[in-house]
Parts: sequence; C-alpha cells; structure tokens
Amino acid sequence: MAKGKVYLVGSGPGNPKLLTVRALELIRQADVVVYDRLVSEEIMDLIPGNVRRIDVGKTPRDSVWNQGDINSILLCEAIDGNAVVRLKGGDPMLFSRGGEETEALRSEEIDYEVVPGVSSATGVPSYVGIPLTHRTLSSSVAFVTGHEDPRKFEPSVDYGKIASGVDSLVILMGVATMRQVAENLLRGGVPPLTPVAIIERGTRPDQKVSFSSIERILEGHLNGQISSPAIIVVGEVVRLAKDYADEEELLDLNLQRELMESKTWCAAAEYS
Repeated sequence: MAKGKVYLVGSGPGNPKLLTVRALELIRQADVVVYDRLVSEEIMDLIPGNVRRIDVGKTPRDSVWNQGDINSILLCEAIDGNAVVRLKGGDPMLFSRGGEETEALRSEEIDYEVVPGVSSATGVPSYVGIPLTHRTLSSSVAFVTGHEDPRKFEPSVDYGKIASGVDSLVILMGVATMRQVAENLLRGGVPPLTPVAIIERGTRPDQKVSFSSIERILEGHLNGQISSPAIIVVGEVVRLAKDYADEEELLDLNLQRELMESKTWCAAAEYS
C-alpha cells in the first residue's frame, strides 16, 4: 500500500473568512483531520461530514495528549495511505510545534506539505488596528511565548535584551504569566507607562480588547478579567488601535513622539 501524505495546515486566528483557499481545499479533500484546541468551531463546521476527525487539543495545564502521541497518529494515518490534514490554529510554523512534526515525518520518509496560515501574532493586532511597525513609532518587533517548555533548565527569553532591542512586542500564550512578563520588562528598562493591549479570541465574533500599561498591570489592573486564548501587544503602537481611548495614566501620544524624536538615533529615520 502506498503511503499517504500529511498536510500541516494553518487555520488562521479563528475567523473562517481568513482561512486560505489552499487550506479550505485540503480540508474538503482529506481522509482525516487531526485538529488542535485553537481551531474555531466555525472552521470545524467546514469539514465535510464523511471526513474522520481526531481531536488532539491541548490546554495549557491539562492534556491527555503529548507531542509524541500526536506524531504517532500522523505517522500511522499516513502509513495507512490516508490524506491527513494536521489542522492548527494560526500558522503551523510559529509557536505551533510544526517543526517537531515535520522532523517526525521526515524520519519515516512520509511526504508532507506545509500550508501557511494567518498567524494570530500578526493577524490579530492588524484586525484591531494595531500596526506592529510604524515609521515614527516602531522599527522592530519581537514575537515571544509566555509559556516556555517546562523541561528547560531556565527560560530562554531574555526580556532585558528585548526591552532594549525592539520597539514592539507580541506575546503569545502569556495570560497566566502576564504579571511576571511585565515585571521582567520593567526590570529590563521598558518605561512603566508603556501601553499594553490584550486581545482575547481575536477576529472572532466574541473578540474582546482590553487596554492597560506595564505599570497598571503590576498594580493589578485586569486581574482575573482576561482569559485564553489572548494576544498581548506591548509598545507605543498600541495607541493606534482602532478603539484605543487615551487614559489619564498614560502619556499623551504627541509627547511620546517628541521624546522619541529627541533620541540621537532611531532606525525609523533610515526609512526613505
């Protein structure tokens, strides 16, 4: 029997209209779909009734599945000759363990194709009007996870370097560690009044956007009010969000621009 093929497909941030044409094509042609927790119900409804579904969703704190189990499912289904769609939230190669799955497939000489998706890291901020880069406010952006592998001897995210090295920061899976991240950023030199946006269930009908600052988060603002999945954006670009309302505790945008322009050098000045 000929081996099947595995398609690592990004389903985007949740809104079915942001699904790619290729992703929809593969979902409709699959023999089996192996899907994650973050794939929205609206996208799951697009899967034909005759396609077998395997739920391998993992929550931050509890799961019956580990990555080895998921790899084994993909291998077994492909060896049985099936067209397998591995359906992931966002993009399959950004904080989604797609690299580990392609390694497993290569080890058994299973053919595969990676289908990019709209990453929540970029798509969700864009959806609410936050430009991660901006000619006068942000020349650089970093993407970090707030939930590192617990098997690591020590965290590899160096917030000190991030604080001094980038203008905008996007944190995924960071709800549970939001206060700790704020402490690390403040310790690394991020100004306490730097604005923060927390976007829950981005692009979906029940999307919720909350605005705060590094200082206010440390004071307990929004404690117990945020739930996963959520994207956290830190930086002056947050002020440009469609629904951003200036608050007394935050610096005026014009004043902040004056402060930035007073710097001796800014990468944005190099733009033509």
